Amino acid sequence: MLLPFPLFLALKYLRPKRSFISVVTVISVVGVLLGVAILVIVLSVMTGFDEMWREKILSFKPHLTVYARGGPLREEMDACRRLEALDGFRGASPVVMARVLLRGSEGRMAAPLVLGLVEEGARRVTRVADATKSGEFRLEGEQAVMGIDMAAQLGLKVGDQVLVYSPLNVIRRDELYLPQELTVSGIYDMGMRDYDEGFILTSIEVARELVGMDEGAHMLYVMTDDPFRFDQYAERAREALGPDYVVRTWKDEDRLTFAALSHEKTMMFVLLVFITIVAIFCVTNTLIVITVQKTSEIGLFKALGFSSRQIMSAFIWHGWIQCLVGTACGIGSGLLVLHNLGRIVRWLRVFHVEAFPKEIYGLDALPWSTSPGEVARIALFVIVFCTLSSFLPAYRAARMDPVEALRHE
Repeated sequence: MLLPFPLFLALKYLRPKRSFISVVTVISVVGVLLGVAILVIVLSVMTGFDEMWREKILSFKPHLTVYARGGPLREEMDACRRLEALDGFRGASPVVMARVLLRGSEGRMAAPLVLGLVEEGARRVTRVADATKSGEFRLEGEQAVMGIDMAAQLGLKVGDQVLVYSPLNVIRRDELYLPQELTVSGIYDMGMRDYDEGFILTSIEVARELVGMDEGAHMLYVMTDDPFRFDQYAERAREALGPDYVVRTWKDEDRLTFAALSHEKTMMFVLLVFITIVAIFCVTNTLIVITVQKTSEIGLFKALGFSSRQIMSAFIWHGWIQCLVGTACGIGSGLLVLHNLGRIVRWLRVFHVEAFPKEIYGLDALPWSTSPGEVARIALFVIVFCTLSSFLPAYRAARMDPVEALRHE
């Protein structure tokens, strides 16, 4: 089967030979490869960050949070029963929250948030019980569960005692509140610094005593069957509870976190696009070199009757082939790096290079997730820009005067 003349001519110019043009072509393809690979790797890591943050947040925090208008909740158990009776609602639990001061062994101090919950309700509205690595998830009486980073910071282990100082000592300066002594019943590891270092869970009775409440709760934690149908479930909760309650979704509670991740991903894409565009211009340079080197040959083709459109198509095909090969190899190289990302991070640690410290990034692993849609958009973007970058040298070759071109012979 005979190839069309433009494709035949493009393949002829791409044929490996011991010449400078072949080296330039290889360099152009490698440039596109690196640009595409960097885009795939960085966007996949950013997508992984977004998904892992969402997973960690939904493992610790509820899908919906219910507040009373104008103060604390007074009929919290009745509200929980009404919510749990709704279709798609897995559990609801009252919560008392307060910022406290903790004193561990050897006088070490921390200032976490205390969450006071009913143990049975806590098991339904959070996955901390599943993430408890040491001891047991027990909140009855004067027991507490804390994160692995906080336990390390305070030098605590299961069975140790910790003193919890009430914030009322600061709010009501004319009164003195003695600290609560709690026993560490369990240590959890959520894999996220904010939760492993910044929270301590205890019984709702202890939390109420710390904030001076006799009854009630600050909020309700609600878990549903599908966290991504939060708008639908939030509307059901509002209808069931009435206008005296405010219902907020997990996305409302952490909107700044997800907005920051979205903007950071967009900015990374915009910045890295310039690297890819520079690589694409290498294709333009290759085509310009070929038009100069093949001036007489182009003039001969035109003298033999080949149209300007055919000559132009040949050079566009030349640019397309380089970009298609570079894009395909770039996507493959990017995916190969991503699949070995954990090994690369461990290998860097051998040379004392900590590529992903939990203290900075807040996560215990370098996440990544490849979206087929994003990969397709990257490939489409590169091919479109390659086409545009091929037009200038292709147009120059097509407009070449055969008489002037043959003078170079």
